[in-house]
Amino acid sequence: MRLTVIGSGDAFGSGGRFNTCFLIETGDRKYLLDCGATTPVALKTRGIDFHAIDAVILSHLHGDHFGGLPFLLIEAQLASRRDRALTVVGPPGTRERVAAALEVLFPLSSQAEWRFPLEIVEIEPGRTIKVLGLGLETAEVLHESGAPSTAVRLTDGHRILGYSGDTEWTEPLRAIAAGADLYITECYAHRRTVSGHLDWATLEQRLGDLRARQIMITHMNSDMLAHADEARAAGLLVAEDGTVIDL
Repeated sequence: MRLTVIGSGDAFGSGGRFNTCFLIETGDRKYLLDCGATTPVALKTRGIDFHAIDAVILSHLHGDHFGGLPFLLIEAQLASRRDRALTVVGPPGTRERVAAALEVLFPLSSQAEWRFPLEIVEIEPGRTIKVLGLGLETAEVLHESGAPSTAVRLTDGHRILGYSGDTEWTEPLRAIAAGADLYITECYAHRRTVSGHLDWATLEQRLGDLRARQIMITHMNSDMLAHADEARAAGLLVAEDGTVIDL
């Protein structure tokens, strides 16, 4: 399994970083984990063709985590003329929210007959499913988004990737991280409590609860970026746009 950080930024692009998006490659399949509003530009910056993506997995339905999807769908329909099937997986409410975003951004597009097979799968938190051979498990976390927000655990049968999504500390994160080859956690703030988000002061106290082989922080605001060396000193990886990790 190979992970490429397409975007490691927060909702506001702190530090000039793209919104959240990770590319996962395993076998001959490619998946996006989250697809923030800046993802279309970020993919092109990395020379990655959306036509090659088999599935998009969404942790929750905020614009900095799914807002790039309508643009990618419209480009696939009208410009690149995609003909390969695409699967989108997200929490309950994903189908309605994607349709609403399409309609707001490109009126009448939600009624389009897609030229490529498009399947939107909604997964209840706590369930485990297969997405084109990739095992996917989610857990509901603490982050208001108008629909369930989830942490995500993925496996290709050889390696395990855990991801917190956006959340303050909550007990299900233990199981998502346990035994993972890499656990990606948001660390939005440094030592300031922000509702629905983790800060370094809290995460530092909880590192012993996250029994992953490697931990990487992401989704940092400008204050946390200025103190990222504290996480490095504790043995954590700090996500950068363009980082590539082979698990």
